[in-house]
Amino acid sequence: MVEVGGKPVTSREAVAECVIRMEPGACAALIAGTPKGDPLEAARVAGLMAAKRTPDLLPFCHPVALTGASLVLEPDADAGTIRVEATVSANDRTGVEMEALTAAAVAALCLYDTAKAFDRSAEIGGLHLAAKSGGKSGDYRRDN
Repeated sequence: MVEVGGKPVTSREAVAECVIRMEPGACAALIAGTPKGDPLEAARVAGLMAAKRTPDLLPFCHPVALTGASLVLEPDADAGTIRVEATVSANDRTGVEMEALTAAAVAALCLYDTAKAFDRSAEIGGLHLAAKSGGKSGDYRRDN
């Protein structure tokens, strides 16, 4: 791991996005819920848990005391997509980009886990860092 002890503590935030695509009928089924429960809420919780556990999964990722994390899921049954957006924040010496990316990816994986019962061809794509703020490298916003 990179030494960060000499860096100042600053406010950090990162936003990551991805999309899960499936047949429109499968997407409608996820939106409606399943006998197991609400797949969208399960995905939100899974993403939040993943943000907190990122250093356990990625060996070079520093443990960061997160000050906030949220997931927004935007389903579009007609298009057969659910857009996942994860926002993570902290006051620390290192950024939270990996936590945001992990949160978005795991939320999408949780949706896939439910979607596969309806559509084995479902796919997750477009995982990317949409924005970040704070730290030595400054702010970043991806142009779409």
